Amino acid sequence: MRDIPETVMLFAAGFGSRMRPLTHDRPKPMVTVAGRPLIDHALDQTRQIAPQNIVANLHYLPETLDQHLAGRDVRTILETPDILDTGGGLRNALPMLGAGPVFTLNTDAVWKGPSPLDILRDAWRPDDMDALLICIPLDQTHAYAGHGDFEIGPNGHLVRNGGLVYGGAQIIKTDRLVDIQEKAFSLNRLWDLLLADDRIFGVQYPGQWCDVGHPGGIPIAEALLADPDV
Repeated sequence: MRDIPETVMLFAAGFGSRMRPLTHDRPKPMVTVAGRPLIDHALDQTRQIAPQNIVANLHYLPETLDQHLAGRDVRTILETPDILDTGGGLRNALPMLGAGPVFTLNTDAVWKGPSPLDILRDAWRPDDMDALLICIPLDQTHAYAGHGDFEIGPNGHLVRNGGLVYGGAQIIKTDRLVDIQEKAFSLNRLWDLLLADDRIFGVQYPGQWCDVGHPGGIPIAEALLADPDV
């Protein structure tokens, strides 16, 4: 089994409820920011690490996204009849992802700074880690209304309920997905198993990050991308 991730899973199946009304006629990854669909901004980050394999899961209005990705070296997998959430979607895609750790990347954020996937790859220690999440300090986030998700301990282990925001990018091993009985479930279920075993770690992102899961994030993300001083 390989220890270094060579595959990226793009989460693109969601209903985009927070992005309504823009998602009435398109999936959220096809909403445009600075003239380009969100999925293309995610692919910009993905291409920087030159992965051997890119997989995107589809469910809501899948035809538009499938047509957009055609011919772009992205394999797609349709979740049907039901959407499977992030954990179930990752498990459903395992035949395409292969064995060993994988990158996962949400498609509803914009990054300004170094590649988050590159940072994860440089910090990955497969002997010690079952998951490595990239986290952003609150003062480096934009259009985000929460209070944070994690803290990083002095040894790099993650703990819940801190002032760091999970940015939607990680490296994770997939073997413990078989321990979860539900068909549809959040990645939080897998994280809880890894947290109990002290096998989940975090690394801070040095740049800026914008939540584009809602319409208000679009102009903020566009301003962030256009600002040469950020």
